[in-house]
Amino acid sequence: MHPRPSPIAASLYTLRDLNADVIILHGPHGCCFRTGRLLENDGVRVVTTAMSENDFVFGAAEKLEETLRKVESMFSPKLVGVVGTCASMIIGENLKEAAQNANINAKVITVESHGGFGNGDNTEGAIAVLNAAAKGGVIPYAEAERQNRMLKLATRIEKTRGMAKREYIPPSYGDNKVEVAKILLERFQNGDKIAIVLNAKKETSYLFSDLLKVQFSNIAPGNKPTIIANLDDEVGLPRIRQHAANIKKELLDAGISVDVITGGLDEYPVTGEEAVKFLSDKHFDLVVVAGVPHALPIEKLNTDTIAVTDGPRIVEPLKEMGYTYVVTELDAHAKTLGTNKIVRSDFGDVLRGIMDL
Repeated sequence: MHPRPSPIAASLYTLRDLNADVIILHGPHGCCFRTGRLLENDGVRVVTTAMSENDFVFGAAEKLEETLRKVESMFSPKLVGVVGTCASMIIGENLKEAAQNANINAKVITVESHGGFGNGDNTEGAIAVLNAAAKGGVIPYAEAERQNRMLKLATRIEKTRGMAKREYIPPSYGDNKVEVAKILLERFQNGDKIAIVLNAKKETSYLFSDLLKVQFSNIAPGNKPTIIANLDDEVGLPRIRQHAANIKKELLDAGISVDVITGGLDEYPVTGEEAVKFLSDKHFDLVVVAGVPHALPIEKLNTDTIAVTDGPRIVEPLKEMGYTYVVTELDAHAKTLGTNKIVRSDFGDVLRGIMDL
């Protein structure tokens, strides 16, 4: 019952990760407005055919062809994505035919996505882009198949462990950040063995990686946390690999090394399992998981835990699966779009503030 991410938005984000220069939404000018505006911060031009009531009856293929030609003259793109919306898909607009008729120089990927696409899961929109990209020779079929598997696993996790597990989950902002930060710092000072796990996805990793940069040695010299992260920069679409490389370099420049690499940023549905395999044999006193903590089977660990998430509707499920404390970081996507550096997090700043007192 509660709102879920749209397949259309997932299509837009996936085209961004393929380094599309321009994305055309074939629909009303207000469709996915916020997502389109946010993606412009990442250097992607997002435009619309601005379908109106008359177009809903008589079609708007000519508008799409005109928009494609205008995009070419304005931006000289190499890769263009055309994404359907509820309006254009319900009336059966032929995106591929319009793209062929426009006959522009750029490679054009057409994606017949809409709000109820497939079974309505947002990942359906991403899968549609990947399959179209493979057919168009933009990515290998093997990569599309790997990505599809990860997206289906991600959907399963949301439906069994995340905010889609029940019809309605009330939003919550979790435990008090100051109190949780004090507990974490006290555990460092007591000499507890602590692990910090980054299990993040896409650009939000720039925010959740901030926890890895906190200099806990300032209050607990010699008690270095074990860092586990899904930062393999040889896995995933071009932009995703670059995110991982950027974060690892910044951590290294700050004198921080990652002890265990569990996989890539798009492999978060399975890297949580890899993290637990490592943690289960090491007897940690406290484990902190940042990013997508519900993808990590924390119930397999007999220890105190802290989850750092960006979803108010995921707080209750995280508590149910056994996390001792849960803190939230709001607007992770909005804060990290357009950056190539680690972004300071609220929880990280609270920790730094307490250590400076």
